[in-house]
Amino acid sequence: MQLYNKLSAEERAKLIDEAGKQRLTLSFYAYAKIQNPQKFRDDLFIAWNKLDVLGRIYVAHEGINAQLSLPAENFENFRETLEVYDFLKDILLNVAVEQDDHSFLKLTIKVRHKIVADGLNDETFDVTNKGIHVKAREFNQLLEDPNTIVVDFRNHYESEVGHFEGAITPDVETFRESLPIIKEQLQDFKEDKNLLMYCTGGIRCEKASAYFKHQGFKNVFQLKGGIIEYARQIKEEKIESKFIGKNFVFDHRLGERITDDIVSQCHQCGKPCDNHTNCENEACHLLFIQCDKCKEIMENCCSTECLEIIHLPENKQKELRKGLQVGNKVFRKGKSEALRFKNSGDLPKKPLAKAESKNIRGKIKIKKVLIGKAEHYFTKSKIGQFLIENQEISIGDKVLISGPTTGEQEFIITELFANGNSCENAKTGDQITFEIPFRIRLSDKLYKILD
Repeated sequence: MQLYNKLSAEERAKLIDEAGKQRLTLSFYAYAKIQNPQKFRDDLFIAWNKLDVLGRIYVAHEGINAQLSLPAENFENFRETLEVYDFLKDILLNVAVEQDDHSFLKLTIKVRHKIVADGLNDETFDVTNKGIHVKAREFNQLLEDPNTIVVDFRNHYESEVGHFEGAITPDVETFRESLPIIKEQLQDFKEDKNLLMYCTGGIRCEKASAYFKHQGFKNVFQLKGGIIEYARQIKEEKIESKFIGKNFVFDHRLGERITDDIVSQCHQCGKPCDNHTNCENEACHLLFIQCDKCKEIMENCCSTECLEIIHLPENKQKELRKGLQVGNKVFRKGKSEALRFKNSGDLPKKPLAKAESKNIRGKIKIKKVLIGKAEHYFTKSKIGQFLIENQEISIGDKVLISGPTTGEQEFIITELFANGNSCENAKTGDQITFEIPFRIRLSDKLYKILD
């Protein structure tokens, strides 16, 4: 039996679009003793694959850490697959504030040594002696207490786009790095201060709170469900948000907006911006913040060097990539000498700008039909090439081009070429080209918007 995903991201995105079902993005975690992580992993894959679950899940002897998406109609059936396990009964499921059908495009379940790389020896302290869980309203009250120190247990590229007011935001790239730094900074406050901690979904604080209690901190509190659950509670209970900006998330969205405050800058021009992107150069993929104008000028690249590389023939690019080590050991997140306006660990105390309000459900209301996929983009002439796989397209049609990096762009076709010849209409099987006012990518899809 196949216990792995064999479809490419593009193939999966097409199936999602064709299914036309609303999907939910959610996350959860649980620390528990799992005797056989491999069998647990395989059982989950079999059950979740049937429910069209996609996501990135880690399991270990110490528990599970899951971030995933699934069709909304399968939500209750999914919960039933969790109820099979005692330690997952009534587990808190953190449902995303903003939904995106393409948040995950593969189902990946991996067995790891730990569900979060923390660098700690769990045998040296009681991991069950955790801090006090607090909800949004209690968290806000503790923030107002002058006797409270609030600490962000996320990494620099996460806190840069959004954080709680007055929080200590360590300049680190991994959770493992943050623990000794925070311990040293707070040595003198063990007895008389409230240590209030938070992270994205709560999992890092579960271990960190137990560790700091072991280190002698008396009053340790943690935000239950992390920023994701906090955002849900302030919305439902109409509580003032003490979190400003975006919450960085580890899927194709790369962030969900909590408030309209923009607290970071484009790393290339300094304009207020909080949209993360990955460098287009396959040998770089640096994660950085880039505004729309720089995205257009730099074609999604972090530097002029990378911009030059993406215009080389593909075989030359592959040759340059040969022998490069992949992963975080090479692709540092958000740090490069080319990024002139990177703020790491030194964050502004006030918002730099306000984001434009958008209807995050707007794209679901658009009636559209998938026409084809991108094949090429001619940079100098700003012309896109597509292969029509379904139905027809004509001059005057309103179309939408959508992709993980491109986002969603609408415009009307005013001139059309099919198989190299000017035409009024094109049909299934035709290779079409037309002028596009922005750069497209091979992961992009072409839709016709229906009236």
